[in-house]
Amino acid sequence: MQINVFVDADHAGNRLTRRSHTGILIYLNSAPIIWYSKAQSMVETSTFGSEFVAMKTAVEMFDALCYKLRMFGIPIDGATNVFCNNQSFVTNSTIPDSTLHRKHNAIAYNRVRESVASNVIRIAYVH
Repeated sequence: MQINVFVDADHAGNRLTRRSHTGILIYLNSAPIIWYSKAQSMVETSTFGSEFVAMKTAVEMFDALCYKLRMFGIPIDGATNVFCNNQSFVTNSTIPDSTLHRKHNAIAYNRVRESVASNVIRIAYVH
């Protein structure tokens, strides 16, 4: 089985609260099996921060999916492909010495970097 994940964050999309919105779509082979859309719990000051919060949520979701598939005895082919539309996010998620200053963004960044470093996910840019 091949897992493909599409992740996006609508930075400050809610005009009243200015909270970002996370959107995640997970495909197993070519069939969409999980669709997730929810407002983020904190107001982010940048698109970059809201993308990291969305990516952390996606990593947690497909980690749980991979665990379930392994428990059923279903093999997973290689790393999970994760696609997002923020080029700076893709670049910084693959640089080990990049740092973030806000605590919740740093936690999200480290969670994503851990998955990239262990070759669980492969992040790619989609225009």
